Amino acid sequence: MLLTGPEGLKALTTAYETGRALPGFVAYNLETVQGIVAAAEANPESPVLIQAGSSAFKHAGRDALMRLALDAAAASPAPLGVHLDHSRDLDEITACLRAGYTSVMIDGSHLPFAENIALTREAVRRARDHGAWVEAELGALAGDEDVSTNATAAPTAMTDPAQAAEFVAETGVDALAVAVGNVHGFTTHPVRLDLDRLAAIHSTVPVPLVLHGASGLPEDQLLAALPRGVAKINVNAELRRAYLQAVSTQLPTALPGSDVVSLWSAARDAVAETATRIITQLTQSSPSTTSSPPTTSIPSTTSNPPATSSPSAISSPSATSSPSGV
Repeated sequence: MLLTGPEGLKALTTAYETGRALPGFVAYNLETVQGIVAAAEANPESPVLIQAGSSAFKHAGRDALMRLALDAAAASPAPLGVHLDHSRDLDEITACLRAGYTSVMIDGSHLPFAENIALTREAVRRARDHGAWVEAELGALAGDEDVSTNATAAPTAMTDPAQAAEFVAETGVDALAVAVGNVHGFTTHPVRLDLDRLAAIHSTVPVPLVLHGASGLPEDQLLAALPRGVAKINVNAELRRAYLQAVSTQLPTALPGSDVVSLWSAARDAVAETATRIITQLTQSSPSTTSSPPTTSIPSTTSNPPATSSPSAISSPSATSSPSGV
């Protein structure tokens, strides 16, 4: 069931109001789409986003992957949105909106502040014509969306709470992706979210926040983000790892008979299992809801994130590296 129009935004705002998070799973091909859908169908009360976005289009082709994700969501009984992740191209956004995407992310985080506002404002205008909601990004995340590069967060690139408030007011965006110590891809460096900064952003911004780079985050960090306004969490590296580990395990059996179907099936099942576990983690009630932002002072852009260590909340049992990914 494709969450079109108001139903798409309602899934996000309901998560925000109840201290939960909407999982956004990145898809690259048929098997990852099928695995995500299977996980959603195993949790039919919890909306899920299939994120078929710009970087994946380079591999699969925009029209092919776009149609695959939309058709799979529409055919499923589970509540599913299809989200364009990390797009910098307004024409690409328009094409996805016309095709039926339920939400889009315009990524102007690489631009000067005023240019990011202008680009995001135009994306919001176009999305409104199609009944879709819009995510934007302020601040810069280290790392690569598709390959783990052992990235380290740069304190000077974190989201500024005062700028975030101005940005949301000027653009009318529905959700804001923030940089608070999170990074793209797995890394051996300990990842510590700046929870004080996150709380300060939440206290000044009236829309749900989005956390990219969630794969492998320590459980206490992940759960602490939910009552601080995070209502959408992106997961990519964890699914990639599960997919590749399944292929690696199945390959010796598959090679003698050139049995590619067994490889694809194993990969799909691994994605489904991993996504199912993550959906359960993210859709349980957090200790407190987001209706009352925590009181905190606004940290400076050079403040150090609080140190913590904890078992990983989004991490496969065989993972040996530290967070984070997507």
